Amino acid sequence: MRIRRTLPIVLAVVTVAVQLRKSAPPEPARLLPGADAFLYANLGWARKANGGKLFLPVPHDAEYDRFIQQTGFDYERDLDSVAFAVHYPAKWPGGGTGAAAPEPRFSEVLIGRFDAGRCLSYLKQTSRSVENYNSVDIYTIPLTGRNVRIAILGIDMVAASNHDDPAVIRGMVDRSRRLASPFGGPSFLRRYYRRVQLASPVWLMARVDPSNPEFGGWGDFLPHPADVVISASYNPLLLPLRSGVLHLRAEAWALNDDDAKAIVDKLNVFLTMFHSAEASVGSPGTDADVKTLFDSLRIRQEDNRATLYATLPTGVFRKLIEAPEEGPAAAAPEKQNQPVKAKSR
Repeated sequence: MRIRRTLPIVLAVVTVAVQLRKSAPPEPARLLPGADAFLYANLGWARKANGGKLFLPVPHDAEYDRFIQQTGFDYERDLDSVAFAVHYPAKWPGGGTGAAAPEPRFSEVLIGRFDAGRCLSYLKQTSRSVENYNSVDIYTIPLTGRNVRIAILGIDMVAASNHDDPAVIRGMVDRSRRLASPFGGPSFLRRYYRRVQLASPVWLMARVDPSNPEFGGWGDFLPHPADVVISASYNPLLLPLRSGVLHLRAEAWALNDDDAKAIVDKLNVFLTMFHSAEASVGSPGTDADVKTLFDSLRIRQEDNRATLYATLPTGVFRKLIEAPEEGPAAAAPEKQNQPVKAKSR
């Protein structure tokens, strides 16, 4: 009888726990400190969707090649996911979590495959100091006028931060030592993660103040400060097919309904101008993927939230990296392959 009574309770608890975990931010994001913007990317998805390669590979310069040789870590091959926290300077309009820093600071958690021995050797060689905190070594490395603190949290997890306050990375170490909780993570992240689409491989949430020149063209659409959430969803059943689409959703949580309406009106004006220009010029040669993107754009308002929907074919990313280089650099190999004419005597 006791087992019969206990079993339904256990099943209910397990069901609730599973649902909470499904709605919780990814673990690397939950370890991040409080910040003004958060970015997450699942690079494992990108490799599967693109035949084992990333959509936007990073050029290898001499310094990066030396890093790969010394650590054995190549982000294009070994990094599975990464979560960033962005700390705005306190002097920016509306303030920020970056204290007295003159420009944004960053904290990140990386999940991937690391060669522990080679990575530790590299950190010991390049660090200026080592602090043992909560049984974890935190390495401080001077880089471009600031200190980068790095801590190895596990066999597949590394944390880093260039925030001036060492308490920032210490907090990341503390959170990594606690039992994983779906309620963990910074308040701003917890507030808006429910707006991230299910199974989104990449998402961004940020506080945006259009009066700040650092935000560039945001002022063309946002009349006043707003919280922005951008995410992409995909159908995992399509993987690892190289053809597919991302369903983008960008939401601006404005101060009030009037601001949301102003955002929607400005976006609609932009779309109308674009479609008018497309119709007047004609587009028989328009790229099909790009056309799919623009034709899919939809905008709507719900109370103080303005939302933009779009469909982005993954072929857009692939064409960006497969496009042939132009200019002298691209012409050089062709010139080298041309036969050399003998000089006449």
